[in-house]
Amino acid sequence: MATPQQFQQLLAPIARFAQGRALDGALQADLNLKFPPPSVSFQQIRAACHAGIAAGWLCGQGDAKRRFGRIFEAGDTTHGFSVDVVDITDLVGNHHRHPTGEIDMIMPVTDAAKFDEHGAGWLVYPPGSAHRPTVSGGRALILYLLPEGKIEWTNQ
Repeated sequence: MATPQQFQQLLAPIARFAQGRALDGALQADLNLKFPPPSVSFQQIRAACHAGIAAGWLCGQGDAKRRFGRIFEAGDTTHGFSVDVVDITDLVGNHHRHPTGEIDMIMPVTDAAKFDEHGAGWLVYPPGSAHRPTVSGGRALILYLLPEGKIEWTNQ
C-alpha cells in the first residue's frame, strides 16, 4: 500500500519532466509519449491513487459523485506544482480557470469513461484556459498538477 511520501516519489519524475516547460500541446504529446497509460510509471501512480483512496488519505472530501482532495501544496518537493486527485462519476463539475495552466492525468475506472472527451492519458490546459471538468461514460480518477497551485473558481 502506498503512503503519501511514496506517492510523492512516484510523481516526482513527471513533475520534474514538466517543470519549467510551457503548458501546451507539445507538453501533452511528450507526456503521452514518455508516460503513456501502459507504462510502469502510469500504472504505479494509478495503483497508488486507488490505494490512497482506500486508505483514506486521498480524495477525502465530497460525495458519491465527486470525491477530491489536495494531497500536496506547490513547493520544491513537488517541482512547483500542487497535486490534487478527484474521483468523478458521470458529472459536470464547477467552472474554473487555470491562471498558470493545468496538467491532467486521466485514469478511467470504467473502461468507457472520459474526462473532457479524452480517455486514458495526459491532457494539458494552457495558462488562461477555463472549463467545466466533465467525466462521461462512467467513473474516472483525475490527477492534476497546477503550477504554483493556482486555480480560480468562477461563477459561470
